[in-house]
Formats: sequence, structure tokens, C-alpha cells
Amino acid sequence: MKKEYDFSNSIKNPYARMLKKQITIRIDEDTILYFKKIAKAQGMPYQSLINSYLSACARKHMQPEMIWK
Repeated sequence: MKKEYDFSNSIKNPYARMLKKQITIRIDEDTILYFKKIAKAQGMPYQSLINSYLSACARKHMQPEMIWK
């Protein structure tokens, strides 16, 4: 291993902006069970499914429909 490395010609990682950020969010248990069921049928982790769904909503600029009971 070298004592020093020259990074003057390096480029930024183009995928760095695509990194995921861990957050804490409160979701109803029924909603989590719903996504877990769908994710299991798809063979994927439920958190990835939720992320995929939210990403699709953001790309389409979908607005939530607020229905108060």
C-alpha cells in the first residue's frame, strides 16, 4: 500500500445521488402487513416494495387523496 495516493484525476461517483437514506416513519400495522403480503408474493423485501411504490408516486407527481372518516 502506498503512503500517498493521487486523487487529482478522480471523478465523483455518479451513483452517489442514488443512495438511500434511512429514516424513521410510523406506518399502520395493517399497511405494513399489506405490503409484506405483496412483497412475499413478488419475492422481494417489503421495504424495497414500499420504496419502489413511493418512488413511482414521486416520479408521477401523484398527490395523496385525503379522506377523513
